[in-house]
Amino acid sequence: MFNARLRAAFSGADMRVCTAFWLFGMPSHSHYSSYLYFPPLTYRTTTGLINNVLYVIILSAALDLVGPSVPKSLVLLADVIPSFIMKLVAPYFIHVVPYSLRVILFAMISSWGMLLIALTPEYTDGGTITAKMAGVVLASLSSGAGELSFLGLTHYYGSFSLAAWGSGTGGAGLIGAGAYAIATTTLGMSVKASLLASAFLPVVMLLSFFLVLPRGPLRRDDKSRNRIEDTTEHDEGDDAASNPENQGLLSNSFGSSTSARDTSGPITKIVNWRTTFVRNIRRSRGLFFPYILPLFLVYVAEYLINQSVAPTLLFPLNSTPFTHYRSFYSTYATIYQLGVFISRSSLPFFRIHRLYPPSFLQCLNLLLLVLHSLYFFLPSIYIVFAFIFWEGLLGGLVYVNTFAEIGDQVPKEEREFALGATTVSDSGGIMVAGVVGLGVETWLCQWQVSRGKDWCTRL
Repeated sequence: MFNARLRAAFSGADMRVCTAFWLFGMPSHSHYSSYLYFPPLTYRTTTGLINNVLYVIILSAALDLVGPSVPKSLVLLADVIPSFIMKLVAPYFIHVVPYSLRVILFAMISSWGMLLIALTPEYTDGGTITAKMAGVVLASLSSGAGELSFLGLTHYYGSFSLAAWGSGTGGAGLIGAGAYAIATTTLGMSVKASLLASAFLPVVMLLSFFLVLPRGPLRRDDKSRNRIEDTTEHDEGDDAASNPENQGLLSNSFGSSTSARDTSGPITKIVNWRTTFVRNIRRSRGLFFPYILPLFLVYVAEYLINQSVAPTLLFPLNSTPFTHYRSFYSTYATIYQLGVFISRSSLPFFRIHRLYPPSFLQCLNLLLLVLHSLYFFLPSIYIVFAFIFWEGLLGGLVYVNTFAEIGDQVPKEEREFALGATTVSDSGGIMVAGVVGLGVETWLCQWQVSRGKDWCTRL
């Protein structure tokens, strides 16, 4: 019975497509790395894996990058703000850059960023935090542009590509945080060697796109766009913009590309570009309440937990399985990433259509853990483990189902833009959490110290 259900769930799936998108998601997503105090708890399949894994590794290495005296949220902000800006502006112009060129640029920029981080001397040896943060910024720009591009690419490869991407991004957090911890702790590799090794991971992204991913759907779309240009070249101006049938939730992604390649002259190109841009801005408002806001809320709550509250969720060592306080953070990160991986991999088996209930549950999760940090009422660390796992499940569930709902509800010709534009919500949520968290962590730790619990100072 179970085998039959499993086969039915994956009926029609192209394993090359699933493998490629799983790998794509990895480098872009892994956010508990930025736990900035401990390995990433959260913040995509090969594409999903590679695009997220560097993000996670950077966050996991936050303490090693800046030292114990610098707020770890500094690393989080450097890892998130460039990505947020890219996701905010790129959906309105990135369609003019071919996917093949984008992937090459993403891989190069990611590798440059990781090399800059790795080759800059450690802060204890006179290295500057500024140089390392410059590397973090480069990796962040590549990750942000990669996420919105690969999610837009799922438009051409069907629902299984989205499921694979989601699973890959979930796996990126688990693998990134675990790999860094094993390399630096179990295997005894230096921080520099671990980061240098990660600089070669973007090569997997290139192999996934150019060798694993079938290119047929993209080639067919290019031919379709060319036919559209040939037959509508003289009919696209104001008539198309005023036609009620063209006034959907978002602008027609075919129309955007066509405008960018219009051959009627430079003035017409500028007018069409401006018209398309303004129309996309107007129509993107329709994404805010159904998709952007619930995803934004869940990310604000979970990153406040990961970056600001979790470092204060400590217990006396003799009541825990640990011998060092730093072990709390890596364990929380792994448990969180496990929850994210499971829920982001659940799309073929389980769907939700109402995105706000799990977002509100995540906010309640934040409130409960803040109260425990203040008043210490949970009797066992294992109960905290359960809440951290629940946090990961909720975050991954809202993420993958947000984009699945876009795939179901947004018209096909507008879907590519919608998928890319909605990615701004997770980076925006993480950025807000990073800024707020700069004060929250300090406040919670000082509160505990004033009441005789100085565990948060023993990192």
